[in-house]
Amino acid sequence: MKTRFTSLVKLKKNKMEKSERVVLQANADLNSASIALKMSYNSLNDIKVPEAGSMAEMLASRTLFDSQRALILHNHEWVEFSQNQVLQVKEQLKSDMIDFEKFKYLELEEIKKEIQKQKIQEAKDLDEVALMTFSNKNRVLN
Repeated sequence: MKTRFTSLVKLKKNKMEKSERVVLQANADLNSASIALKMSYNSLNDIKVPEAGSMAEMLASRTLFDSQRALILHNHEWVEFSQNQVLQVKEQLKSDMIDFEKFKYLELEEIKKEIQKQKIQEAKDLDEVALMTFSNKNRVLN
């Protein structure tokens, strides 16, 4: 049964489903960021410190450590950004779900009212038919 809220319910449902897809994408981005951070920590642990050698090798090792730390810092910032994104899109999803439920409830109430009107009209029609049948029987008997 179509009501004045049917199109709004469909619109809100589409918006909610879109928000769900955005949440899934944000979670995937967060997982990618977490994996990248773990990998950068593992790479830092894999770097060997030269115990003997020339100053150039020591400087190269230090530069490698510095670049790996910078990568770790970047990945850490990426994880924080992704976590904030996930929180924001979850709030948006929550808001969209509330809107969808509101309009769905309003649509159901409208349907209940229409069904009640139809029941009342049907009862009136049945009463009218019963009166006509009763009055026709009385005419035939008289």
